[in-house]
Parts: sequence; structure tokens; C-alpha cells
Amino acid sequence: MNVRDALEADADALASIADSPTDVMRNLVHDRTVRVAEDGSHDPNADVSDSQYGGSDPEDLLGFISFDAREDTVHVTQLDGTAEACERLLGEPVRFAERESMAVEVLVSPGSEIIEDAAEKLGFERRGPGPRFDGSPTVRFRMEP
Repeated sequence: MNVRDALEADADALASIADSPTDVMRNLVHDRTVRVAEDGSHDPNADVSDSQYGGSDPEDLLGFISFDAREDTVHVTQLDGTAEACERLLGEPVRFAERESMAVEVLVSPGSEIIEDAAEKLGFERRGPGPRFDGSPTVRFRMEP
């Protein structure tokens, strides 16, 4: 599995994984730190411009994470993909936070056991309820420096 920075050309593939509009994912790539996990058999130096998706192929991407840093906390804003990809990708903001002596926080929606399991494996602690999004509750997981 290769982990790399997301490119604008990945927007269609990210939209497919996240079930979101391509424009939203394109803006995400511009506004946040976004990393993607791709199949290890994929050549990271290959030109992706010939894809029918106008960029990377959703078949090649195993997951993605977006995060940003504010004040003393790195906030994971989106995480989706396979169990292995989610665990590997969640390590990206953790490493950044460790270097900067910051906490990391991820909000998990009900039914997101893959993300919850990844957070627990990496040492995040359940910190109670998080904010509601579109009426749905979340659980706050946090890792202190």
C-alpha cells in the first residue's frame, strides 16, 4: 500500500469513495491536507491523465483522510476506506501531531466501526459524545501529545 498526497486529479475517485460530489472533493484537496492510500501494485510515478475518471481510478484507491491543524489540535475532517487503509491513513495526522506536540481528534459516526477500530488500535481514547451532524450523533476520540 502506498500513501501519498492527494491531487486534484483524484477528486473523482475520492467522490466515489466518500459518496460526495466531485466538486466538494476537489475543494477538499485544495483546502485541507489530504492523503490517499492506493494499491501497492500501482506505480506512483505513472501518469494518471489517461484514466476514464479524468484522474486516478477509484479501483486504485483504498481510502483517504483529510485533516487540518488549528491551535493545539489536529482535526481529522474525513476518513474512509478499507480497514487497513483507515488505520494506515490515521497514522498520518498522528505523526504530524507528534512532531508538533499537538493532540489529534477524530469524530466517529454510528456504524463506522472500521474508523473506530483504527482509532483504538492507534491509541486514541474515547472522550464521549461529539457534535451532531445532520442530526446524527458522533463519538469523540482524542489522542493527547
